[in-house]
Amino acid sequence: MRLWHETLIPYLPRQQLLGQHRECCALRGKGWGKGHSTVNYVFKYSPYYLYLYHMKVMEEMRNRGYNCDPLWYDMFYRGKQCNPYSNDQLGVFNSSAPGSELTIYPEHEQTYLDECLSNLKDKGIQLNLNKTKTP
Repeated sequence: MRLWHETLIPYLPRQQLLGQHRECCALRGKGWGKGHSTVNYVFKYSPYYLYLYHMKVMEEMRNRGYNCDPLWYDMFYRGKQCNPYSNDQLGVFNSSAPGSELTIYPEHEQTYLDECLSNLKDKGIQLNLNKTKTP
């Protein structure tokens, strides 16, 4: 389980991008609140933050010609196994949070970016963020 640093989304290979979509779906559904060391920070924030992150993933999927169930574009949707969020549960995005001008999650800073790049490199994936995005 991992949410890749947000700036990596346009550069992720197909397998990691589609895996990220599955991870977001799982976290938005029955996985919400179920701890795992690499995603525990997500649960400190409103589920709306995860929705915004997931939207970035789905936008990149759409840019590459991949399709996903349109129900996931509904911020209240949590999958077929869960009841939708209520307005109170969803909360709001605090755009004045430190780092929010660049990323949704403040934890997605340079150290986390370096960690993600290292993790990908260990998988044999070398990303050059100076090159064009993955088609």
